[in-house]
Amino acid sequence: MQDTALLVMDMQVGILAMLPDSTSIIGSVAKAISIARDKNIPVIYVTVGFRQGAPEINMNNKSFAAAKERFANINMADFMKVHDDLKPLADELTVIKRRVSAFAGSDLEVILRSFGIKHMILTGIATSGVVLSTLREASDKDYRLTVLSDCCADGDEEVHRVLTTKVFSRQADMLTADEWSKL
Repeated sequence: MQDTALLVMDMQVGILAMLPDSTSIIGSVAKAISIARDKNIPVIYVTVGFRQGAPEINMNNKSFAAAKERFANINMADFMKVHDDLKPLADELTVIKRRVSAFAGSDLEVILRSFGIKHMILTGIATSGVVLSTLREASDKDYRLTVLSDCCADGDEEVHRVLTTKVFSRQADMLTADEWSKL
């Protein structure tokens, strides 16, 4: 697994607060992080964030434009902070992205190349956001992909179910954290 990395995407305080119950996903992702560390697999954190005032948000971007005013008035450092139960170790990298995909506006691809990563294990919120967008782009870039279904969450449970049971398997292996721990 020397060419594998675990991506922990958007597991930040400001996003977890949007879920009605984040306890389950926090526990599952914490388990996946522990598994990766035990297997000496790099853990790369990806957070979405903007400069104060959110100047990176273009009003043509429907999803982000709707939140621009809210982003402009919050403390971005607090919003981007990874949940305490999942926080990176001192030697683990955090990548800041400016859009939905982990690749958009970030240096993720440069880091993956420098680490020799060819296989990504994906976790994240939302299943229909960062996980879907990153999976699609990473697949087009010829990365091998695994999605840990219990380490993803979405505000719409049906969308999460359809993506993890019908859509993602076309481009990724689908496992739970427990199944991954046994490989």
